Amino acid sequence: MRTVEHVVTHLIVHALVREPGTPSRLVLREAPCALDAAALRLAERLCAQYESRNAKGFGRFEDDEESYPLARWLREHQVDETLDFTTLSRQLAERVQAIADEEELEDGGHLVLARIREGDGDSLWVALLGSAEGVAIGGSLEPLDCTHVDFSALHAAGRVDLAGWRRGDERYLGFLRGRGKGGAWFKRVLGCSDVMVALQETKKLVATLDRFVDTERLAPATRDAVLERAHDYLDTLGEAGAPVVFEELAREVFPEQPERLDALLKAEETRIAPGFVPNRRAIRPLVRFSASAENWKLEFERSGLHSGAVHYDRATDTLVLSGVPDYLKRMLDEEDKG
Repeated sequence: MRTVEHVVTHLIVHALVREPGTPSRLVLREAPCALDAAALRLAERLCAQYESRNAKGFGRFEDDEESYPLARWLREHQVDETLDFTTLSRQLAERVQAIADEEELEDGGHLVLARIREGDGDSLWVALLGSAEGVAIGGSLEPLDCTHVDFSALHAAGRVDLAGWRRGDERYLGFLRGRGKGGAWFKRVLGCSDVMVALQETKKLVATLDRFVDTERLAPATRDAVLERAHDYLDTLGEAGAPVVFEELAREVFPEQPERLDALLKAEETRIAPGFVPNRRAIRPLVRFSASAENWKLEFERSGLHSGAVHYDRATDTLVLSGVPDYLKRMLDEEDKG
């Protein structure tokens, strides 16, 4: 897996305190955090935890910047340079508090805002992290109570690809969907218009699965079996309205070495958005060929090429079909007599 170097250029942490029976309150930091080794570890752990989650949504900023002001604040911060990072973070923290109160969320936590360069990319990260009680060992080797950031309790997170935003890409926002109310409330915080189209993502997934079985150089029967398993699994998800989880798909489709398929599905160059419900029509090419010309239309199972039911002769540019059903024979005979 490719290692990405992270460079933290801005970091600040605020706190959203929620206690039973009382309104939430913000504890705001006065200035950005020092960009030291601890800041880098925080950023790297945040990025890794976010990337490990499957249920993500993707999109772009809503056009209504009055109701969804983050785009305007970012423009003032990055383009106009009239809004410093601390002020940007405070305005965003107040928005998090307001929406969390409207949604009556139970969890508070540490609100982390960071600008992080990841390789050649530059992103704004916003995350609400929980904390956990732990034990540290002091200088005199005595156990001490301590509270630490709990990355497994990542209540909400979003990432803005700033370069993609400036270019006007179709999607440059990502956020964790979560469970229950999940990431829907945080989607409001970001002002994200979800533009991920299941049909497009399914087509990309089908093309990636085709590429995978080709690069693995599988025997024809094995290749067909892999694609058939993929079709059946994705069809079940589509019927149930359940989203694709790459690790589960890889284990189901290629149990011999699922990590190989999982890595391809998550590769940056593949650009498949996880968390979409498969389009059942778009997965048909996994098990079926279809084509048409001016005077004919044809559809057949991939397995027919290997069973002999369908034979393609490249030299004569013809397809030969075997096992023609009786009703079609009768139709053809009658047409021939006529």
